[in-house]
Amino acid sequence: MLLIASLLFARYSWEIPLAVTAERSLYDLRAVATAPRVAQDPRIVLVTYTDETLAATAKRSPLDRAILAKALTALDGMGAKSIGIDILIDQAQPEDQQLIDAFRAMKTPTYLAFASHNTNNANMRDWQEQFLSNFQRSIAGGAVHPASVFFLPDLDGTMRSWPEQPRSLPPLLSNAMTGAPESLRNYNRAIAYRLAQDASRPVFTKLPIDLLANPDVAMALKDQIAGRYVLIGGDIIDTDQFATPMTWYIDKATDSNGVPLEDRPRNGQTIGLEVHAHMLAQLLDGRWKQAMPDTAIWACALLVVLAGALTALSGLPVWGVALFVLAQGALFASLPVGAEMIGLDTQTLPQFGWGVGWVIAFLAAGSAARALSGEQRRFAQSALGKYLPRDIAAEILRNPDSLSLTGEKRPIYVVFTDLEGFTKLSHAIEPEMVATLLNRYLDMLSDVVLGQGGTIDKFVGDAVVAFWGAPIAREDDGARAVAAALAMHEAGERFRAEAPEGVPAIGKTRVGIHYGEAIVGNFGGEGRIQYTALGDAMNTAARLESANKQTKTNVLASGELVARAGVPIFRPLGRVVLRGRATPISIWEPVPNLLAEKRTAFAHKVDAAVRGDATARADLERDSINHPDDAPLRNLVYRLEHEAEGGYFVLD
Repeated sequence: MLLIASLLFARYSWEIPLAVTAERSLYDLRAVATAPRVAQDPRIVLVTYTDETLAATAKRSPLDRAILAKALTALDGMGAKSIGIDILIDQAQPEDQQLIDAFRAMKTPTYLAFASHNTNNANMRDWQEQFLSNFQRSIAGGAVHPASVFFLPDLDGTMRSWPEQPRSLPPLLSNAMTGAPESLRNYNRAIAYRLAQDASRPVFTKLPIDLLANPDVAMALKDQIAGRYVLIGGDIIDTDQFATPMTWYIDKATDSNGVPLEDRPRNGQTIGLEVHAHMLAQLLDGRWKQAMPDTAIWACALLVVLAGALTALSGLPVWGVALFVLAQGALFASLPVGAEMIGLDTQTLPQFGWGVGWVIAFLAAGSAARALSGEQRRFAQSALGKYLPRDIAAEILRNPDSLSLTGEKRPIYVVFTDLEGFTKLSHAIEPEMVATLLNRYLDMLSDVVLGQGGTIDKFVGDAVVAFWGAPIAREDDGARAVAAALAMHEAGERFRAEAPEGVPAIGKTRVGIHYGEAIVGNFGGEGRIQYTALGDAMNTAARLESANKQTKTNVLASGELVARAGVPIFRPLGRVVLRGRATPISIWEPVPNLLAEKRTAFAHKVDAAVRGDATARADLERDSINHPDDAPLRNLVYRLEHEAEGGYFVLD
């Protein structure tokens, strides 16, 4: 169970609370370690509202739209490839007409942010979406089109993956700006972030929007705009900020003199506009991360668990184990980094889960190995052939843990037999003949038990006690026990028929069979150990065997056995209180030669009769008259007529 637990943890730790936090942190470390260091990207430029812009315009939210209109007018004549605007126009402002005029005059492909209440109800109200939709309709038909700016960080607030792109939204801003194929809407794996090659030159050029809104300055910036993708949005201290895997690294970036860089993300966070820029660059580069194959993740988890278990069982000296562990640690630490380097998305690769799974497997295997003593091995070898079937004995030799040297509660199928009148017979013949007959009889019944895969508990005189379900349980133990019970009665009949000449008549073999819980294991003193089962299940089987005499049956089973065994050959014989018991149970007789439909009809009739149905009882009485050789049915009718209050009969 511990090995299974270790395997599951090593596979699914990305889905386990607390563990997923560690997994995300390890992913962020390898994402930073493998991120390419690049020069400033000449294809993308960011045009930003800054805190200084807000101070100059005396407007914070919504952002001043007049300055945006002037900047767009200037940009339209500078030869940009396309313009993406990460600003939601979601409520009215006095300068809206100026902005509408600027949008309508645009010749450069321009994409304006859109969001919906359905996909972002935390930040977008219905009335805001309505205003935004109306605004975009007012500028439709020209070069300006809507684009989605929907982001979906992980639960820890970190943007690691491309967001979902619902079909209810227009294409994502980066996709729209590049005319990406529709199939890329389905990409939701890792964002391929990049780091600056030179800490003094960030990955993307940033220009304050104030400069582009100033006609006297704007044209001087034309060379920095021409042929580039332009992203317009906010770089404001408390707005639109996201953590990324690079956050902890970039937040600590300094120049060559150790002075913190001014343009690093504030509070360790990256502006949403820059996240769009990284996705745009990834799209332009075609750096698509491939998903980790599920089979590979399972194989790695299995390898880790096997490595932990085999390390514990290796028998190496301490220094050998230490070297083995170090080698495994290096391998399992480098695998995810290597996978990330070759372009796999390792967000689902459970590196922390590997470590925990390895430790659990190591401890479990080591503990199991130490628990198995030489005494257990010697006992198993000497005892197996005496009361266990061959296949169980072979399994225990392969796996000695299967034979516990202590007691444990197990559900088992118990068979109890008795040879009618054997005590009286033993007084009528010579002791030597008694021994011969008894040994032959017990051999016949033992062969039946072992042939059906049962465990012989004990011989009590001529009685045989056997059970199924321990030390090893099989799915068909119930069917085996029922088959054995029938075969043991038949073996007893053959034994009677083959009795030597001069031996008085031998009685029939009666069998009781029951399913219930018992304490199974090795019991006894230090010098004498017996593998046996103890508990009420054993007593009930013995009482059922004894009840055959009064119910006129040969084999009698409990309702628990019938319900569990899955062998549809039984007919009900009412409810009785067994000798020495206080609680009634239902009893059943196996009738394998009776047609299934007749067994079913009989069962319905008995069920109705037990519930007090006079018609059903009369039908049973007629059946008993019509079948005078059916002694169990006749006895059932008698018991129904003389049952105690509560609907059961107390056996003598």
